[in-house]
Amino acid sequence: MPLRSPRKLITFDWAMKRLLRSKANFEILEGFLSELLGEDILILEILESESNKEHETDKFNRVDLKVKDNKGEIVIIEVQYERELDYLQRMLYGTSRVITEHQKESEPYSKLVKVISVNILYFDLGHGSDYIYHGTTTFIGIHDNDKLQLDIRQQKQYGNIQINHIYPEYYLIRLNNFNSIAKTSLDEWIYFLKNEEIKEEFKAKGIQKAKKSFSILSMSETEQLAYARYQDDLRYQASLVESNYGLGLKEGREAGLTEGREAGLTEGIKKGMEQGIEHGKLEVAKRLLAKGMSIEEAAEIAGITVEMLKRAT
Repeated sequence: MPLRSPRKLITFDWAMKRLLRSKANFEILEGFLSELLGEDILILEILESESNKEHETDKFNRVDLKVKDNKGEIVIIEVQYERELDYLQRMLYGTSRVITEHQKESEPYSKLVKVISVNILYFDLGHGSDYIYHGTTTFIGIHDNDKLQLDIRQQKQYGNIQINHIYPEYYLIRLNNFNSIAKTSLDEWIYFLKNEEIKEEFKAKGIQKAKKSFSILSMSETEQLAYARYQDDLRYQASLVESNYGLGLKEGREAGLTEGREAGLTEGIKKGMEQGIEHGKLEVAKRLLAKGMSIEEAAEIAGITVEMLKRAT
């Protein structure tokens, strides 16, 4: 009997490993990218590199999928489950590496490949209310606040109109911020990424084919077992992260309490000493008053204020 799973569909990252590399399934990936980028995307080929490993244990430092479209641009897609504070730098490193990988010796800089980085995140990155962020590079004048543009010759050379079109672009899909209400065709894809479910009424490009292709029940027993192991690995990795995070948080709190107690004790001793000194000065002043000295003279000799001495007598 084939192994059954509570999920109806496989996850997108597993599909990128096993299904979307096939030309027969390019339509699915083209649909997702077309909805995300807002233009019709045609994939020419799947590219491989040193940063695009096959084995699941290479998850932490690799690109999940790298494709080349009909415009010669390269799209890299990564699905990330674990919390990484330096993920933004990792994105920068990933795009830079792809650019250098595809730059031939002696080629002019004008031939640098355009890279689009798509990041599907199952953890909270940064602070913001939206669930999709788009990052580009622009140059703004510090005096006139105008946007720097390519001139006519540069536009012909690069085949682009805007400067940001020749620099890498970044898409951050923060699934934890998505409320699972699909209002647009792009939202339908985001809904699937978060819930591993595609509704019958969804009309986004490529999504109904994904529903058929990603069915767990259509997989062979061997494929189902491999997928189950992969999910177990993900849960184990998530457990390690949460355990280490929780342990670190607990240790941090305990250290903070200890430091707080020590700091409180030190402060208490200091305050007690100050109060003791003040009390001693008052006693001296009171004795001077008892011997007939004026309140002003007694306060001056004891080193306290006249007001303090008046309050104590």
